[in-house]
Amino acid sequence: MNLVTSQQALPAETIALDPPPDEEDWSSAKLPPRRRARALALQALFELDATQHQIDDVLQALLDDSNLPASGEEFARELVAGVNEQHVALDETIQEYATAWPVSQLSLVDRSLLRLAVYELTVSKNVSPKVVINEAVELAKLFGGESSPRFINGVLGSLQDTIQG
Repeated sequence: MNLVTSQQALPAETIALDPPPDEEDWSSAKLPPRRRARALALQALFELDATQHQIDDVLQALLDDSNLPASGEEFARELVAGVNEQHVALDETIQEYATAWPVSQLSLVDRSLLRLAVYELTVSKNVSPKVVINEAVELAKLFGGESSPRFINGVLGSLQDTIQG
């Protein structure tokens, strides 16, 4: 994904997307492996959107520091690769449901999180829509701004209503 914003980083610089220190540790073995995989995928997508780093380098660096089981690593890789391949179509879908702001003006966290969840809802379809939306809202609480959970829930809920017809 070669999505570069005005917040470009130097090639050797790593962009960290860390939860506040008082929040539960997203990488903790206490959390379900798939939630940890989604959090890792979100971090990778955030960095790819903020920098010109290579997808394989970003993902491998995050996976090297994670304690994900093999199934979680595979899930994270699938999510990042899928969003990377489909980001233009995902952004078009997001724009249909987040009409108040152009996708390019969404916060990096919200944009990355919406891409991830919209991918799971519309392309991957391997997980129940309720689970996808709940996971996205939980990640928004952990990584996003104060209004992120409500915004993410609204956009994804509207999309899901359309999908269900």
